[in-house]
Amino acid sequence: MKSYRIGSDVLDHVYDNDTRTALEQEAGMVRRVTCEDVLSGACIDADYLFSTWGMPCFSEEEICRCLPLLKGVFYGAGTVQTFARPFLNLQIPVFSAWAANAVPVAEYTAAQIVLANKGFFLACRQTRNRSGYGQAKAFFHKMPGNYRANIGIVGAGMIGKMVIERLKAYDLSVMVFDPFLSDEKADALVVKKVALKDLFAQCQVISNHVANLPETFGMLNYDLFSLMPENGVFINTGRGAQVVEQDLIRALKEKPDRCAILDVTMPEPPEENSPLYTMDNVFLTPHIAGSSGNEVARMGKTMLEQFRKFISGQPCEYEVTLEMLKTMA
Repeated sequence: MKSYRIGSDVLDHVYDNDTRTALEQEAGMVRRVTCEDVLSGACIDADYLFSTWGMPCFSEEEICRCLPLLKGVFYGAGTVQTFARPFLNLQIPVFSAWAANAVPVAEYTAAQIVLANKGFFLACRQTRNRSGYGQAKAFFHKMPGNYRANIGIVGAGMIGKMVIERLKAYDLSVMVFDPFLSDEKADALVVKKVALKDLFAQCQVISNHVANLPETFGMLNYDLFSLMPENGVFINTGRGAQVVEQDLIRALKEKPDRCAILDVTMPEPPEENSPLYTMDNVFLTPHIAGSSGNEVARMGKTMLEQFRKFISGQPCEYEVTLEMLKTMA
C-alpha cells in the first residue's frame, strides 16, 4: 500500500506529526507530491491520496492515466466541489473533513450571534471616543439580548445545524429557511421553518449558511435586506456569491442602525473602492471563520479516522457522493 500527500503549504499543519506518523505506518505514506509529480507519472503506484486546500483538479483521463491504482481520496478540508466529480465518476471514493472544518465556523458564528444580540458591534464603533459613550449605551438598551430573541438561519446544512445546536445554550427562538429541511428534522432541531422573507422581517440576527451553488447565486437581495428590522444584523460566514453586494449596501445606508458582519464577500477581498471598507455599520474579516492555527489538525485527524474505517470495511460518515454535491457547500 502506498499513499501520497498533495495540496497547499499547510499540509504539514493539517496532517500534524502524530497524524503523519500514523499514516506512514498504516497507509504507507511515502511523501508529499505536487500536481506536476502526479501528471509526470511519479505517483502511478498510489493507492490513496491525502490532501487539503490546494487540491488540484484532475480530469478523468488524467486520473486513469496517472493514478490507475487509486482507491480513495481523503480531503482534509471542507468543500470538494472543485475537484471531486472526476473521481466520483470513476467510482473512486472521496472523503471530506467538512464536519471538522464546520466546527470552528459554527463556533465563530454562534459567538457573533451572541455578541450581535447585545449590540456589541455598533456599540464598539460608537465608543471610539468619550462623546459616543452615551450614544452607545442608549443603543445597547434597544437590543434584545440573548433571551427569546428571534434568530434566522439561512441554510440548515452541516454548519447551520451546528450553529443551531450551539445556540441551544441560550433561550433563543430560531427560525430556519431551508427547502431541503423536512418537518421532522426541524422538529428534532427545535426550530421553526419559515419563508425567506418572513425570516428577514422577523429575525433580529440573520446568519447565512447556504450551499455555494449556481442556483443560490445572488439569492440574498434588496427585497430581503430591506425587510430587516431596527438594529437588525446580517452575518455571512457562508459565501459572498449569495449576496447582491450593492443591495446590501443600499439597505445598510438607508438604515444605519442595521449592521453586517461579513467574513466572506464576492469578490474576496472586496474591490478596492468598495463602500464596505468605510461604512460604520459593516464589519469585515478576512475569511477567518474556518479552521486556523491548531484547529486545522482536526481535519487531518478526521481523514485518518475515515481511512481506518474505510480499509476495515466500516461505514464512513464523511464519504461524498455525486448526489450530495447538488446541495453541499
